[in-house]
Amino acid sequence: MEKNILLIVNPVSGGMDKSEIIEATSAFADKEGLNIVIYTTTADDDTAKIKELYDTLKPERVVVAGGDGTIKLVAEALENADVIFGIIPAGSANGLATDLNIPKKLEDNIPVAFHNAFMEMDMILINGNKSLHLSDLGLNAELIKNYESSAIHGKWGYALQVFNTLLDKEDPFTATITANGQIVECVAQMIVIANSKKYGTGVVINPQGIMNDGKFELVLLKNLDLPIFAKIIAGNIPVETGDIEIISTDKANIKLNSPVSFQIDGEYCGRETELNVAISPKKLKVAIP
Repeated sequence: MEKNILLIVNPVSGGMDKSEIIEATSAFADKEGLNIVIYTTTADDDTAKIKELYDTLKPERVVVAGGDGTIKLVAEALENADVIFGIIPAGSANGLATDLNIPKKLEDNIPVAFHNAFMEMDMILINGNKSLHLSDLGLNAELIKNYESSAIHGKWGYALQVFNTLLDKEDPFTATITANGQIVECVAQMIVIANSKKYGTGVVINPQGIMNDGKFELVLLKNLDLPIFAKIIAGNIPVETGDIEIISTDKANIKLNSPVSFQIDGEYCGRETELNVAISPKKLKVAIP
Protein backbone atom coordinates (compact mmCIF):
# COMPACT_ATOMS: atom_id res chain seq x y z
CA MET A 1 0.00 0.00 0.00
CA GLU A 2 1.32 3.41 -0.91
CA LYS A 3 2.35 5.62 1.97
CA ASN A 4 1.10 9.19 2.10
CA ILE A 5 2.94 12.35 3.04
CA LEU A 6 0.98 15.55 3.63
CA LEU A 7 2.87 18.72 2.70
CA ILE A 8 1.34 21.90 4.07
CA VAL A 9 2.59 25.09 2.44
CA ASN A 10 1.96 28.66 3.50
CA PRO A 11 2.18 30.56 0.19
CA VAL A 12 2.69 33.99 1.80
CA SER A 13 5.05 33.29 4.72
CA GLY A 14 8.40 35.02 4.54
CA GLY A 15 7.35 36.82 1.35
CA MET A 16 9.05 34.13 -0.74
CA ASP A 17 7.95 31.94 -3.62
CA LYS A 18 7.38 28.33 -2.53
CA SER A 19 7.42 26.66 -5.96
CA GLU A 20 11.03 25.49 -5.50
CA ILE A 21 10.14 23.91 -2.15
CA ILE A 22 7.09 22.17 -3.64
CA GLU A 23 9.10 20.82 -6.60
CA ALA A 24 12.04 19.62 -4.50
CA THR A 25 9.80 18.00 -1.88
CA SER A 26 7.65 16.28 -4.51
CA ALA A 27 10.75 14.97 -6.29
CA PHE A 28 12.12 13.59 -3.03
CA ALA A 29 8.80 11.88 -2.22
CA ASP A 30 8.66 10.33 -5.72
CA LYS A 31 12.16 8.97 -5.37
CA GLU A 32 11.18 7.41 -2.02
CA GLY A 33 8.03 5.89 -3.50
CA LEU A 34 5.77 8.06 -1.37
CA ASN A 35 2.50 9.65 -2.41
CA ILE A 36 2.62 13.36 -1.63
CA VAL A 37 -0.50 15.47 -1.16
CA ILE A 38 -0.03 19.22 -1.08
CA TYR A 39 -2.27 21.57 0.87
CA THR A 40 -1.82 25.32 0.49
CA THR A 41 -3.08 27.45 3.37
CA THR A 42 -5.62 30.16 2.53
CA ALA A 43 -6.40 31.66 5.97
CA ASP A 44 -9.97 30.46 5.40
CA ASP A 45 -10.85 27.65 7.82
CA ASP A 46 -7.45 25.98 7.38
CA THR A 47 -7.74 24.15 10.71
CA ALA A 48 -10.84 22.17 9.70
CA LYS A 49 -9.50 21.46 6.20
CA ILE A 50 -6.16 20.18 7.52
CA LYS A 51 -7.96 17.92 10.03
CA GLU A 52 -10.18 16.52 7.29
CA LEU A 53 -7.24 15.86 4.96
CA TYR A 54 -5.32 14.16 7.74
CA ASP A 55 -8.27 11.89 8.60
CA THR A 56 -8.69 10.93 4.94
CA LEU A 57 -5.01 10.35 4.15
CA LYS A 58 -3.64 9.03 7.45
CA PRO A 59 -0.19 10.25 6.36
CA GLU A 60 3.11 8.83 7.59
CA ARG A 61 4.34 12.34 8.16
CA VAL A 62 3.13 15.90 7.95
CA VAL A 63 5.70 18.24 6.44
CA VAL A 64 5.23 21.97 7.01
CA ALA A 65 6.80 24.62 4.76
CA GLY A 66 6.38 27.96 6.49
CA GLY A 67 7.41 29.93 9.54
CA ASP A 68 6.57 29.63 13.23
CA GLY A 69 2.98 30.76 12.67
CA THR A 70 2.33 28.03 10.08
CA ILE A 71 3.87 25.31 12.27
CA LYS A 72 1.68 26.46 15.13
CA LEU A 73 -1.46 26.42 12.96
CA VAL A 74 -0.78 22.84 11.84
CA ALA A 75 0.20 21.69 15.34
CA GLU A 76 -3.08 23.06 16.70
CA ALA A 77 -5.12 21.49 13.90
CA LEU A 78 -3.54 18.08 14.51
CA GLU A 79 -2.95 18.24 18.23
CA ASN A 80 -4.60 14.88 18.88
CA ALA A 81 -2.95 13.10 15.95
CA ASP A 82 -0.03 10.78 16.61
CA VAL A 83 2.17 11.90 13.74
CA ILE A 84 5.70 13.19 13.23
CA PHE A 85 6.05 16.72 11.86
CA GLY A 86 8.85 17.62 9.46
CA ILE A 87 9.78 21.28 9.16
CA ILE A 88 10.99 23.12 6.07
CA PRO A 89 11.78 26.63 7.32
CA ALA A 90 10.18 29.18 4.99
CA GLY A 91 8.90 32.05 7.08
CA SER A 92 9.95 35.49 8.13
CA ALA A 93 10.41 34.02 11.62
CA ASN A 94 11.90 30.52 11.74
CA GLY A 95 12.65 30.51 15.45
CA LEU A 96 11.58 26.94 16.04
CA ALA A 97 13.63 25.60 13.11
CA THR A 98 16.63 27.65 14.28
CA ASP A 99 16.29 26.17 17.76
CA LEU A 100 15.97 22.61 16.49
CA ASN A 101 19.14 23.12 14.38
CA ILE A 102 17.23 22.28 11.22
CA PRO A 103 19.50 22.98 8.22
CA LYS A 104 18.83 26.20 6.30
CA LYS A 105 19.49 24.70 2.86
CA LEU A 106 16.57 22.99 1.17
CA GLU A 107 18.56 19.97 -0.06
CA ASP A 108 19.75 19.39 3.52
CA ASN A 109 16.47 19.90 5.32
CA ILE A 110 14.14 17.80 3.14
CA PRO A 111 15.78 14.46 4.14
CA VAL A 112 15.55 15.51 7.82
CA ALA A 113 11.85 16.33 7.42
CA PHE A 114 11.15 12.92 5.85
CA HIS A 115 13.42 10.55 7.72
CA ASN A 116 15.11 11.58 10.83
CA ALA A 117 14.76 10.88 14.47
CA PHE A 118 12.19 12.94 16.27
CA MET A 119 11.86 14.76 19.55
CA GLU A 120 8.68 14.95 21.63
CA MET A 121 8.39 18.65 22.26
CA ASP A 122 6.54 20.45 25.04
CA MET A 123 4.07 23.24 24.38
CA ILE A 124 3.27 26.17 26.66
CA LEU A 125 -0.32 27.15 27.43
CA ILE A 126 -0.80 30.88 28.07
CA ASN A 127 -4.35 31.89 29.04
CA GLY A 128 -5.44 28.80 27.11
CA ASN A 129 -3.47 29.69 23.95
CA LYS A 130 -0.65 27.47 22.76
CA SER A 131 2.92 28.67 22.38
CA LEU A 132 5.54 26.44 20.78
CA HIS A 133 8.49 28.67 21.04
CA LEU A 134 8.79 32.15 22.56
CA SER A 135 6.18 34.62 23.75
CA ASP A 136 6.82 37.90 25.47
CA LEU A 137 5.40 40.93 27.23
CA GLY A 138 6.65 44.44 26.65
CA LEU A 139 9.18 45.84 24.24
CA ASN A 140 9.49 43.05 21.67
CA ALA A 141 5.68 42.70 21.46
CA GLU A 142 5.50 46.47 20.82
CA LEU A 143 8.09 45.98 18.06
CA ILE A 144 6.00 43.21 16.46
CA LYS A 145 2.86 45.37 16.64
CA ASN A 146 4.70 48.29 14.98
CA TYR A 147 6.21 46.01 12.34
CA GLU A 148 2.86 44.36 11.50
CA SER A 149 1.22 47.74 10.94
CA SER A 150 4.10 49.34 9.04
CA ALA A 151 4.25 49.69 5.27
CA ILE A 152 7.93 48.73 4.99
CA HIS A 153 8.70 45.07 5.58
CA GLY A 154 11.91 43.04 5.33
CA LYS A 155 15.13 43.77 7.26
CA TRP A 156 15.00 47.54 6.75
CA GLY A 157 11.41 47.77 7.92
CA TYR A 158 12.38 45.78 10.98
CA ALA A 159 15.39 47.97 11.75
CA LEU A 160 13.27 51.08 11.38
CA GLN A 161 10.70 49.73 13.82
CA VAL A 162 13.42 48.79 16.33
CA PHE A 163 14.38 52.46 16.33
CA ASN A 164 10.77 53.71 16.52
CA THR A 165 9.87 51.24 19.26
CA LEU A 166 12.77 52.34 21.42
CA LEU A 167 12.03 55.98 20.73
CA ASP A 168 8.44 55.61 21.94
CA LYS A 169 9.12 52.95 24.54
CA GLU A 170 6.77 52.92 27.46
CA ASP A 171 7.82 53.08 31.08
CA PRO A 172 8.80 49.77 32.62
CA PHE A 173 5.87 47.80 34.03
CA THR A 174 5.56 46.12 37.41
CA ALA A 175 4.94 42.37 37.39
CA THR A 176 4.01 40.11 40.29
CA ILE A 177 5.05 36.56 39.43
CA THR A 178 3.91 33.50 41.35
CA ALA A 179 6.01 30.41 40.50
CA ASN A 180 7.63 27.49 42.33
CA GLY A 181 5.72 28.43 45.49
CA GLN A 182 7.29 31.89 45.60
CA ILE A 183 6.11 35.38 44.76
CA VAL A 184 8.52 37.68 42.94
CA GLU A 185 7.79 41.31 42.23
CA CYS A 186 9.89 43.05 39.61
CA VAL A 187 9.97 46.11 37.41
CA ALA A 188 10.73 45.08 33.82
CA GLN A 189 10.83 46.31 30.22
CA MET A 190 10.19 42.84 28.89
CA ILE A 191 9.32 39.34 30.14
CA VAL A 192 9.99 36.40 27.83
CA ILE A 193 8.08 33.13 28.28
CA ALA A 194 10.48 30.69 26.69
CA ASN A 195 10.21 27.01 25.78
CA SER A 196 13.43 27.20 23.82
CA LYS A 197 16.71 29.07 23.58
CA LYS A 198 16.63 31.34 20.55
CA TYR A 199 14.62 33.91 18.67
CA GLY A 200 14.38 33.42 14.90
CA THR A 201 17.24 35.87 14.48
CA GLY A 202 19.48 33.29 16.20
CA VAL A 203 19.64 35.30 19.42
CA VAL A 204 20.05 33.19 22.54
CA ILE A 205 17.56 34.75 24.95
CA ASN A 206 17.25 31.74 27.26
CA PRO A 207 20.43 29.69 27.69
CA GLN A 208 18.56 27.17 29.87
CA GLY A 209 15.90 26.39 27.28
CA ILE A 210 15.27 22.72 26.54
CA MET A 211 12.13 21.97 24.55
CA ASN A 212 11.36 18.59 26.10
CA ASP A 213 12.24 18.98 29.79
CA GLY A 214 8.72 19.66 31.10
CA LYS A 215 9.66 23.21 32.07
CA PHE A 216 9.63 26.71 30.62
CA GLU A 217 11.62 29.78 31.61
CA LEU A 218 10.55 33.31 32.43
CA VAL A 219 13.33 35.67 31.38
CA LEU A 220 12.92 39.02 33.14
CA LEU A 221 14.68 41.85 31.34
CA LYS A 222 14.69 44.72 33.74
CA ASN A 223 16.53 47.41 31.90
CA LEU A 224 16.66 47.66 28.13
CA ASP A 225 18.48 50.57 26.61
CA LEU A 226 19.33 50.78 22.92
CA PRO A 227 22.66 48.87 23.09
CA ILE A 228 21.17 45.95 25.02
CA PHE A 229 18.01 45.75 22.87
CA ALA A 230 20.16 45.97 19.74
CA LYS A 231 22.30 43.09 21.04
CA ILE A 232 19.21 41.00 21.70
CA ILE A 233 17.92 41.57 18.19
CA ALA A 234 21.21 41.33 16.34
CA GLY A 235 23.18 38.71 18.17
CA ASN A 236 23.60 37.55 21.68
CA ILE A 237 22.11 38.62 24.91
CA PRO A 238 24.48 39.62 27.71
CA VAL A 239 22.91 37.33 30.32
CA GLU A 240 25.69 37.97 32.80
CA THR A 241 24.43 41.48 33.53
CA GLY A 242 22.41 42.01 36.69
CA ASP A 243 19.52 43.31 34.60
CA ILE A 244 18.35 39.81 33.72
CA GLU A 245 16.76 37.19 35.92
CA ILE A 246 15.59 33.73 34.84
CA ILE A 247 12.93 31.64 36.59
CA SER A 248 12.52 28.00 35.49
CA THR A 249 9.16 26.41 36.32
CA ASP A 250 6.25 24.33 35.00
CA LYS A 251 3.53 26.84 35.87
CA ALA A 252 3.30 30.52 36.71
CA ASN A 253 0.90 33.39 37.17
CA ILE A 254 1.97 36.86 36.03
CA LYS A 255 -0.03 39.90 37.16
CA LEU A 256 0.77 43.31 35.67
CA ASN A 257 0.11 46.73 37.13
CA SER A 258 -1.23 48.02 33.79
CA PRO A 259 -2.07 46.49 30.37
CA VAL A 260 1.14 45.46 28.55
CA SER A 261 1.66 44.47 24.89
CA PHE A 262 1.89 40.72 24.43
CA GLN A 263 2.88 38.39 21.58
CA ILE A 264 2.85 34.61 21.06
CA ASP A 265 5.31 33.00 18.63
CA GLY A 266 5.73 36.20 16.62
CA GLU A 267 2.07 37.23 16.48
CA TYR A 268 0.83 40.31 18.32
CA CYS A 269 -2.05 39.47 20.69
CA GLY A 270 -3.03 42.85 22.16
CA ARG A 271 -2.52 44.00 25.74
CA GLU A 272 -2.82 41.84 28.83
CA THR A 273 -2.95 42.45 32.60
CA GLU A 274 -2.67 38.82 33.71
CA LEU A 275 -1.19 35.64 32.25
CA ASN A 276 -1.66 32.10 33.49
CA VAL A 277 1.13 29.96 32.09
CA ALA A 278 1.59 26.17 32.24
CA ILE A 279 3.66 23.59 30.42
CA SER A 280 1.90 20.93 28.36
CA PRO A 281 4.55 18.19 28.13
CA LYS A 282 5.46 16.06 25.10
CA LYS A 283 2.74 17.40 22.81
CA LEU A 284 4.45 17.44 19.44
CA LYS A 285 6.73 15.00 17.61
CA VAL A 286 9.17 16.96 15.48
CA ALA A 287 11.82 15.53 13.14
CA ILE A 288 15.31 16.76 14.09
CA PRO A 289 18.78 16.29 12.57
